[in-house]
Amino acid sequence: MSTLAGVDGLSLVRTPLTWLYAPGDRPEVVRKALASGADIVIVDLEDAVAPHRKTYALDATADLLTDIHPVPVHVRVHSPHDIPTLAPLPGLCGLRVPKVTHATDIHRIAEAAPGLPLYPLLESALAVEQAYAVATAHPAVRGIALGETDLRADLGVREDSGLDWSRGRVVVAARAAGLPAPAQSVHPDIGDLEGLAAGCARGRALGFFGRAAIHPRQLPVIERAYLPTPEEIDAAREVVAAAATERGAQALPDGRFVDAAVVEGAHRVLALAARTG
Repeated sequence: MSTLAGVDGLSLVRTPLTWLYAPGDRPEVVRKALASGADIVIVDLEDAVAPHRKTYALDATADLLTDIHPVPVHVRVHSPHDIPTLAPLPGLCGLRVPKVTHATDIHRIAEAAPGLPLYPLLESALAVEQAYAVATAHPAVRGIALGETDLRADLGVREDSGLDWSRGRVVVAARAAGLPAPAQSVHPDIGDLEGLAAGCARGRALGFFGRAAIHPRQLPVIERAYLPTPEEIDAAREVVAAAATERGAQALPDGRFVDAAVVEGAHRVLALAARTG
């Protein structure tokens, strides 16, 4: 993970913004994903791979992970039985664990993959109810996220807004557990870039940060949605400058109230702005 430096004196760790899925049984697609500009590539051994291709996908992924790549590579496993093959490989940077419902699920995975960062996916009503317990189940848990396709089916939700309560629950659970803000679930229509942008704007308003993608064409849309606008950057610079000249709460000339929480938020905006160079 790279470091952002030279932004008004800031030096902050760069948080992943784009997570690109690629099917494990198509090594050529995985290699294209590695060159796509995504912050993290997720090799998928679960939903993206047909049942009769699972063994081949695992073998191909293991071959890929014998090397260390410039882009961090995570794997969404199909079964706990995949883990002994993958866990020792030098190119594996994290495991995406599907269909987690209880903290005990994480304990078993952590024992099988000691030292590997884990990212549980919450894909059912029960999992959402257990979000904080899962998020705090083990130090190996580095983030949580929703699997919205399965969750939508489990809840019988027809409208996208019907998932907003579950989304908020996961955002709060991640924050309460001291984890990064979760990334949004994928937008499954790769031709609907307007819908993707609108969904990202909604996710940002709910407290998500970044989004998983299933095609490289989605990556620029996600970045544009989550990176600060020029107006947001100017406002953040003004807040940081004001805080540097006078400590404590104060009001800016335009009426905005500035306290420690506002200053912290302004620093986050400037760190994000550094991604654009």
